Amino acid sequence: MSSTRQDAWTHDEDLLLAEIVLRHIREGGTQLQAFDKVGKELTRTAAACGFRWNSYVRKQYKSGIELAKRQRKERKQNNPPVEDIKQDTDYILEDEVVAHQEEKKLWEFEELVTYLKSLYEKAEQSSLQDENIKTYEERIQNLEKQLYYLASENEKLLKDLNSIQADYKALINIMERARKLVELKDEDHEQKV
Repeated sequence: MSSTRQDAWTHDEDLLLAEIVLRHIREGGTQLQAFDKVGKELTRTAAACGFRWNSYVRKQYKSGIELAKRQRKERKQNNPPVEDIKQDTDYILEDEVVAHQEEKKLWEFEELVTYLKSLYEKAEQSSLQDENIKTYEERIQNLEKQLYYLASENEKLLKDLNSIQADYKALINIMERARKLVELKDEDHEQKV
């Protein structure tokens, strides 16, 4: 009878560790931040989470890690950092304000309506894209879960197959020995007769 360690990692804990680490990779965070977060949720140390990730879980998610890195790279390319814009209107001199107002383009009412409509359409497209991104992220997470479960199931089935093959070889050996014993008994019986 084998006893289970009280601090042994469960399948669900491994899954949670993988989900959080992959999300941090995808969103540009660090693995150390992910280990801290998982540690708090599982009441384990960040070091224990890091060790488990590097020694066991990471090997199960090689393709997931590559995908998360590609997604992070695409996200960086699509969202370049915004330049800091300094707007210091408190200290603008009065004549500079007048000059600034003269430089402004006076918009016609129709132009303003057209501009606002285009902004509204862009906002709608952006929200649709955000919804699509969320949907795809959820699908990716579900597929990663399925992949993890299937990999675990595959590993279990391989162990079962190896066990069955070993049992089969042992049975063949026993049958071979029994056949040889029967042959020996038949030979002894023929010699006595």
